[in-house]
Amino acid sequence: MIISMKPNATREQIDHVCDRIREFGYKVHSIQGEERVVIGVIGVGDVTPCLEAIEVAPGVASAVRISSPFKFVSKEFRPHRSEIPVNGVSVGGDQFAIMAGPCSVENERQVMETAEVAAELGVKILRGGAFKPRTSPYDFQGLEMEGLKLLAKARTATGMAIVTEVMSEHDVSLVSEYADIVQVGARNMQNFALLKALGRQPRPVLLKRGISSTIRELLMSAEYITAHGNPDVILCERGIRTFETATRNTCDISAVPVLNELTHLPVVVDPSHAAGRQSLVPALCRAAVAVGADGMIIEVHPSPESAKSDGAQSLNFSQFRSMMEELKPYLDIWTATRLNERAAVAVA
Repeated sequence: MIISMKPNATREQIDHVCDRIREFGYKVHSIQGEERVVIGVIGVGDVTPCLEAIEVAPGVASAVRISSPFKFVSKEFRPHRSEIPVNGVSVGGDQFAIMAGPCSVENERQVMETAEVAAELGVKILRGGAFKPRTSPYDFQGLEMEGLKLLAKARTATGMAIVTEVMSEHDVSLVSEYADIVQVGARNMQNFALLKALGRQPRPVLLKRGISSTIRELLMSAEYITAHGNPDVILCERGIRTFETATRNTCDISAVPVLNELTHLPVVVDPSHAAGRQSLVPALCRAAVAVGADGMIIEVHPSPESAKSDGAQSLNFSQFRSMMEELKPYLDIWTATRLNERAAVAVA
């Protein structure tokens, strides 16, 4: 359930409500808003006795049940967009967040050249895989620790933030030490031990939709992370498996507005994995902007034809520059729309 405290509720009243909730055996998550405190309650069992007790507590304005199965990530819990600050970009805010870089970290020259070009074009977040989940055990698996060190070196040189994937709960502390955003790949979307571990660490989490997962399942996976203490989750639509074979995956562009109706979490699109072909990436990037995504994550490589993984879907530097130039008018409209939405919320 959600408990809204009165605007003038005292700290003692808020603490009393939280203590009463814990007495009933539930967990408490509170959000300090500009005008009032909102308290989220989760747990197992009939919440009615707790609800009735809290409704009459001093300082409580209202207490209502959350009907959706995903509690903390639903718009019932937080009606307005969540904004996650990363390196000067507020993902979910008034800036369209672009993350770009190679699929896999291969060597220092590759990472540094890509980071320099991306930074030159205004990209604030560098993507790159140090640990790589591959379908074949014989494919390149990533540089692991050495890859993390190279990403850290690129961050020092360019000032860019780092988003990189973690594959196991045993590596969460290591990856979060180097990364500014920790990525969960499509294959691990329902690795619940990993999701719980990510809920206990402080870095924002980029959660990719599973290859055959529904939107509800994606939101339930996000709920695992938030319910274990980390509210900073960024959802990623990266294409799903369908009967179509013309593209690597089917980019479910409609997932973006659907998610925007259901959750306050930011939503980004991965056009590279969705298309599997570099020629289709610019069009999908424009679609992501037009449909209201909060950002995108793109694969860029100095020499895609020699890439150790996913070269076919990676843009070279010339293609990336052209695409960023083509995006400018779309991004101008996106920014104006987002500012108008913010103004409308402020008036309401």
